Amino acid sequence: YSFLDEIPTIDYSLLFSKDHNERAKSLEHLGKACQDFEGALKGISDFFELTNQEERSEYLKKNSMDRIRWYLRSDAGENRENLKIVTHPEYHCPSKPDSCKDAIGEYLKGMHEVELGLAKAISTTLGYEETYIEKEFKLEAGFDVATLNLYPPSLQSKGSTGLAEHTDPGFFVSIIQDVKGGLQVLSHKGNWITVNIPRNTIFIGIGDHLEILTNGKYKSHIHQVILDNNEVKRISMATLHGPSLDTFVAPAPGFINDSHPPTYGGMTYKESLELNGFDEID
Repeated sequence: YSFLDEIPTIDYSLLFSKDHNERAKSLEHLGKACQDFEGALKGISDFFELTNQEERSEYLKKNSMDRIRWYLRSDAGENRENLKIVTHPEYHCPSKPDSCKDAIGEYLKGMHEVELGLAKAISTTLGYEETYIEKEFKLEAGFDVATLNLYPPSLQSKGSTGLAEHTDPGFFVSIIQDVKGGLQVLSHKGNWITVNIPRNTIFIGIGDHLEILTNGKYKSHIHQVILDNNEVKRISMATLHGPSLDTFVAPAPGFINDSHPPTYGGMTYKESLELNGFDEID
């Protein structure tokens, strides 16, 4: 692969190396997130193993304001069971088993701090003050949704696709998983790259709304999940870190000029989530 066909790995702490205190704080937040990483994955595993399907189906869609929702699909286009939970600004999680709620909650608390750190770093790379994205997206009240996924081994699936190609809404998506492989990202050159996420590493993919805010300067990542090499079940958690629901997102003036006219219309984050007939949690 050329450089453009590789997934870069970045030491989060180095983003703040100029200021000793900032760097120490960043290291602490990253360390906390990574420390709680294994616990979160075990919590997800416990949810799928220690509850039966009847208990899980309690979280089937009830209404458009669901904050916890369970879903199961097995066909040629998608093979996975998942539980979606709204995690910010209020944290929702099934009460059973105990290990699930606490472990995932601790991990997500650390990830929210990492999110604010990444917002500072990306704001700087765009040439703005550190608080630019945090203010534009109102991240303190940001609407975050975590998807707890269970993908079957390939021999049990109804097709090779775990999850079809898509982009994600919001500022960015963070993904953790318990086994290598499965996740693929489309490169700038149009090649599918299998993402081998090293142990205790968090995959970060840019979301649609950062692309909209920057008028296409930073692109949202197209990705998919393929089950061909799944020898065992794969557990993952993808968390969509979004603006607040009432944030109006449109190309910012600083990214618009004669060569780059506005490419996207503006609307609130809530409106964009519901645009295709989906509920907020979807």
